[in-house]
Amino acid sequence: MIEVKNMTKKYGKFIAVDDISFKIEEGEIVGLLGPNGAGKSTTMNVITGFIEQTEGQVIINGFDMIKKPKKAKKEIGYMPEGVPLYYDLTVKEFVTYMAQIKKVNRKEIKEKVEKVLRETGLTDVQNKLTKNLSRGYKQRVSMAGALVSEPKILILDEPTVGLDPKQITEIRNLIKELGKNHTVIISSHILSEISQICNKVIIINKGKIVAIDTPQNLEEKVTNDNSIYITVEDPENKMEKIQEKLEGVKEIKLIAENEDKTKQYMIKSEEDKDLRKTIFEVFAKEEITIFEMKKADSTLEDAFMKLIEEGGEK
Repeated sequence: MIEVKNMTKKYGKFIAVDDISFKIEEGEIVGLLGPNGAGKSTTMNVITGFIEQTEGQVIINGFDMIKKPKKAKKEIGYMPEGVPLYYDLTVKEFVTYMAQIKKVNRKEIKEKVEKVLRETGLTDVQNKLTKNLSRGYKQRVSMAGALVSEPKILILDEPTVGLDPKQITEIRNLIKELGKNHTVIISSHILSEISQICNKVIIINKGKIVAIDTPQNLEEKVTNDNSIYITVEDPENKMEKIQEKLEGVKEIKLIAENEDKTKQYMIKSEEDKDLRKTIFEVFAKEEITIFEMKKADSTLEDAFMKLIEEGGEK
């Protein structure tokens, strides 16, 4: 569906994107992540055809973006950041205007406008001026403008920025629904959003790709498997000497003392050693009551930060 081959973009001597390659298959919802200045926006602009790459190829559903730009761009619906709308137009007028710009068949414009207004939940506000809408509805209008030509690929740049929690949930649900019939690329700095919506993540840093994987796999790769958090009742302070009785433990650290007189500890073991069974056995013998035990959790944010700090690998 989308194939980027050895794509480089230079501005004079500055290399904004440095020899990146990736594929996005039909029906995928892909998150494009990266810190400010990483090359994320440049990559989006090249894929949409707003700017040309210096080297390499961008192929959109079989069409080379440089050799056949009209056909390639016809496959894409783009919702830019900042929700640029014409505020003197009603919702319906704006979406109709976008259909005309995208050269939708005149005989089909009315039908397609009505269809996309339904899909994006805008039917009830179609006669309102866009300037009088809430931020959430403005995002929907911008999305409707991107969808009205029925593109196979939908590219969304920061689709939930500036929205309240209710609006964010509504837009997320809308994107998930659109993902059933479209290939979707989302650029966002809200990592929890990417984790909830996307089935693949591409992380860019300093113009290079540092990771391509599912959010779940990225989280698992940085999960600290050799750390356990345990909450215990220990009135006799036996935890102070428990380490010598637990083979394979590197560190026991007090994390918190709770109001109910329980204490939470972090127990770090040697690599690839699962201490849970040993802990249960030893603590039972020492009459230390275990209230809770869990392995250290990891999030997409943890994975993102680690990959950015280390440079990562493809």
